[in-house]
Amino acid sequence: MNDLEILAARAGRELEQSSALDILRWAAETFGARLCVTSSMEDAVVAHLASRALPGVDVLFLDTGYHFPETIGTRDAVEAVLDVRVRTLTPRRTVAEQDAEHGPRLHDRDPDLCCALRKVEPLSRGLDAYDAWATGLRRDESPSRAHTPVVGWDERRRKVKIAPIARWTQDDVEAYVAEHGVLTNPLLMDGYASIGCAPCTRRVEAGQDARAGRWAGSAKTECGLH
Repeated sequence: MNDLEILAARAGRELEQSSALDILRWAAETFGARLCVTSSMEDAVVAHLASRALPGVDVLFLDTGYHFPETIGTRDAVEAVLDVRVRTLTPRRTVAEQDAEHGPRLHDRDPDLCCALRKVEPLSRGLDAYDAWATGLRRDESPSRAHTPVVGWDERRRKVKIAPIARWTQDDVEAYVAEHGVLTNPLLMDGYASIGCAPCTRRVEAGQDARAGRWAGSAKTECGLH
């Protein structure tokens, strides 16, 4: 184990019961400008928290070329309102170039490959400038996220990975949004509980978990970022 990996394991234990803001304050003190936040622009909760801990923090947004207009609008509003620097990451190929190489609607035929090309590779490239990244993963979102540590080790990218709101519930998120007037994606008020690329996202039905609307009708549950 290298020093960062040891640091992550220790912090994961010591910060398990800490508040989200205290976790991010630890991250800011430990990594400074080598810390970034990633956001899908479903809401700006983690970006808002991070701006309190590290004003001017970099917020990475993956523009896959398939986003809802509301998601792009939320990104622009976050950059205008919060004390953050939004960095938009893009795939190596445009949608048209990808269609020419792999055929149209790759997301329907091979969603794993589409996510790999339009999300996973751009994020890995974008994270090169950082030692640690913070994300909005929560344990209550789906069974696959139930054991998310508040601080862990991203073995694939060799980075410290921070999930400051891992222990939060949806009620906690909504309470923070209401208390601080945090920006949220308008689609959350239109039946969407988890927002990704438009072709692969639908509204959820009552009683379904938040991510049931992602890749509905397939066995896919994650885009591969996590």
